Amino acid sequence: MNIYPVLFGKGTQCPKIAPNCGYTHLSAGDILRAERESGSENGTMIQSMMNEGKLVPSEIIVKLIQRAMQESGNDKFLIDGFPRNEENRAEFESVIGIEPEFVIFFDCSEEEMIKRMLSRKQSREDDNVDTMKKRLEVYRQSSLPVIEYYNSRGMVRKIDGEKSIEVVSEAVHAVFTSLIDDVETAY
Repeated sequence: MNIYPVLFGKGTQCPKIAPNCGYTHLSAGDILRAERESGSENGTMIQSMMNEGKLVPSEIIVKLIQRAMQESGNDKFLIDGFPRNEENRAEFESVIGIEPEFVIFFDCSEEEMIKRMLSRKQSREDDNVDTMKKRLEVYRQSSLPVIEYYNSRGMVRKIDGEKSIEVVSEAVHAVFTSLIDDVETAY
């Protein structure tokens, strides 16, 4: 099974990558929003946590991702927006039993992230300045250490996320082309 988590800047790029490379794109945020809309007990808790800019407990999000993986019928995944903290990472690797091949990190300033979130066309109820500032604080405290962990293991592919969509797409394509070339030379 091939898994490639993608952290941040992912909503634009993952849908372009996945179908061209045979991957199933799983968005942690979309999975959580779908569960929230389901009206389940977990959905109510997820709504509250998302409104507060907090992270959903690892056990819940990992089970939801695992279910989406099983339902997909594929064994190659791009999981975007996950893991968001060390607990997510450890829970995922423990439950799923593997670690990612690599992690794509779109490096982008906080100012640019806020600007893009406010201008996106999705108009989600949790897209407001207060929630975004809380998300960015959680990112600094919880997500950056995960990126540093994967980076220390040589697994991070860093891309300048402030470039145009086209330039970022070319950089992402280069990462996957390199991966395919590495796999072909291994055989």
